[in-house]
Amino acid sequence: MKSKRMRRMCFWLLPILCAAVVLVLMKTVFLFGYVPTASMEPTLPSGSYILGFRLYGPLEKGDIIIFTHDGKVLVKRIFALPGENITRADGSFLLVPEGCYYVLGDNSDYSVDSRYWEDPFVKNGDILATLLLPQ
Repeated sequence: MKSKRMRRMCFWLLPILCAAVVLVLMKTVFLFGYVPTASMEPTLPSGSYILGFRLYGPLEKGDIIIFTHDGKVLVKRIFALPGENITRADGSFLLVPEGCYYVLGDNSDYSVDSRYWEDPFVKNGDILATLLLPQ
């Protein structure tokens, strides 16, 4: 009788435990997202689903990050790191402040990115994850 009760309990407990582990991982380690525009083509085609990794290390030029900007979650590539100078289209220079990044979309014709924002920098605190998949 005990073994039947134990099997029944395991039948329900195991899926609930697995679901709890998945939820914790989704909230603390991974970030799922969707790319609705062509701004990162050809790397991330419009309509792509992506997986981000929240426990990222030091960021480098060329990394693709998932971040918030003006209340939206965006995906762009890091073009310039803190302390680097950027030459803008009008010939002026822009210094990336400490703790910030300058980002661009891979498809410059269809990307609204650091080039167009009033505050052109992504702050460390606004970065949610780095791109894990697809890559």
